[in-house]
Amino acid sequence: MKITDIQTKLIDAFMFVEIHTDEGITGLGESGSWAFLEASAQAVETFKRYLLGKDPLLREHHWQYLYRCYHFRGAAIMGALSAIDIALWDIAGKYFGVPCYQLMGGKTRDAVRVYYHVFGKDRSELVQGCIEAKKQGFTAIGHLTPFADEPREMRYQSSYASKIERAIESVRQYREAVGNDVDLCIEIHRQLPLHEAIALAKGIEQYRPMFYEDPVRPDSFDLMAQVQHAIPISIATGERLHTIEEFTMLLERRACHFIRPDVCMCGGLTHAKKIAAVAEGFGVQVIPHNPLSPVSTAACVQLAASIPNFAIQEFPLGEDALPKAGIVKSSLVLKNGYLSVPTAPGIGVELYPDAEERFPYVPRAYTTRLHADGSVMDQ
Repeated sequence: MKITDIQTKLIDAFMFVEIHTDEGITGLGESGSWAFLEASAQAVETFKRYLLGKDPLLREHHWQYLYRCYHFRGAAIMGALSAIDIALWDIAGKYFGVPCYQLMGGKTRDAVRVYYHVFGKDRSELVQGCIEAKKQGFTAIGHLTPFADEPREMRYQSSYASKIERAIESVRQYREAVGNDVDLCIEIHRQLPLHEAIALAKGIEQYRPMFYEDPVRPDSFDLMAQVQHAIPISIATGERLHTIEEFTMLLERRACHFIRPDVCMCGGLTHAKKIAAVAEGFGVQVIPHNPLSPVSTAACVQLAASIPNFAIQEFPLGEDALPKAGIVKSSLVLKNGYLSVPTAPGIGVELYPDAEERFPYVPRAYTTRLHADGSVMDQ
């Protein structure tokens, strides 16, 4: 079997890769490079010069060749490599007639627990979103910020005391809305300096969040470790990391209790499986990062099904669920807050043939929020 063509498809807010073979098998993958998808698509074109005519089943060899050839890294490149790798796994599963997890050691579970995305412009909308998620059968709620995601055009101003107290009160109301039968996954979006991250974590400990995601910018593993060592709740981080070496450095510092590899950013299923194995050695569980399309979700489920240290899966169903649902045909079934582990060959999803026409590409808006004094903030 040989690779005959590789196509990139920019659809809605996503970038997909289709790899075609001379046996009529097509593999599908997705890049997680978020706002740099055009650059990621160009990186695929560069990789294509090597891949055409190659055997698609040599996944590990192709991964090493592409990763180590030009010596340079970055989100656009790793997003491209991840999309290609996922597509090659999809081809392999279809070729052998089994789901990808069967080629990764077999399944370790029958269903994958997910957490629901809750959105809101203010606290009342977020609280109502928690209530609705529980009614729908979800046992965990995520993307749940204690700071309302106000429009980025609004400049931000708050005193330290008011900021921390409002955030603690928000988490209290989330917990009160759903009781103790639903886990809260608190998303900070890198918004806090060191002292505020510690203060807020201590303030919300009594409400038992499952994890505290990216309280500070994740660029410094030492800074993240300093927060984790000072607080009584568990940090989850890693969505911006690209390599097994970066995750190992994070884990060696005991900087978190959960890692968040993005299968569409950290090197696809090939590399994500290895990262999970390293985390297992440190007693750390895996929460795959997944803010993308159902293609990403399907790849994440293959990983979750095959590793013993899986914790929970991000499931980006919410305000934009309907457009996503119209992009792909999926074999995934959601029931009572769990995705069933599929039996379809490969990753179990396919693009609709007319998805490009029905959902034209829309680049992500370039807006960074500012403080009242005009300086840049994270949100």
